[in-house]
Amino acid sequence: MLVAALGLVVLIGAWEAAVHLLHLPGYILPAPGAVLRALWSGIAVSPASPIGYYLPLWSTFRNAALGFLVGSGVGLLLGSVMAESRTVERLLMPYAFALQCLPKVAIAPLVVIWFGFGDGSKIAIAALLALFPVMINSFTGLRAIEPERIDLMRSLSATRFETYRLVKLPNAAPYIFAGLDMAVVYALLGTIVAEFLGAQQGMGVVITQAQSVTDVAGVFAALIILGALGMALHGVVRALERRVVHWADRGKR
Repeated sequence: MLVAALGLVVLIGAWEAAVHLLHLPGYILPAPGAVLRALWSGIAVSPASPIGYYLPLWSTFRNAALGFLVGSGVGLLLGSVMAESRTVERLLMPYAFALQCLPKVAIAPLVVIWFGFGDGSKIAIAALLALFPVMINSFTGLRAIEPERIDLMRSLSATRFETYRLVKLPNAAPYIFAGLDMAVVYALLGTIVAEFLGAQQGMGVVITQAQSVTDVAGVFAALIILGALGMALHGVVRALERRVVHWADRGKR
């Protein structure tokens, strides 16, 4: 933490020096003080105020979280089914990779056409981006189990579901959480992209409005808010991982 704080101080100092020494105008690179003032103007208001960050941030968080849950759930389901069935793997994996290779920014307008400019399109794009890392990581983790452990469960007359629940899922937990760690960031990015394309509320709308009036300090302030949200979501996933993977490690012994 001390090193991170020191790095932040150095970054802000270099930023301030660059603005003053190079005489950069505010519409190119605002000074840190201007960004802090813009940040405070969006924070020091009533949570119900339409001019603050609270309502847009809640909208972005809600859609990103729902998209993350939907995408991660579907990704875990597909990864589990493909890990259990070679036939399903051969059927689905090529299409999954083809979908992943497509630029999501190009798909986003089509999703907006299908789901409209409401929350549905934001959740759908967030879910689409969150799905693939969870699917691939869960598939990899479930396939990484040692054959001897599967044979042991068969010798104990365990069902496939019991083998999945007691052996495969604990073994795959670190892989799954690595996918969730990526998915939560992708879900937030997908939500912001959808808001750029058209929305009535959200941090993407805040950035677009600030950009339209060349309020670069406001753009920086919104990016700081989004960065803090991303770090918070990452922290939640890591905290959950420490609890669950600790349980998984006990289950392996």
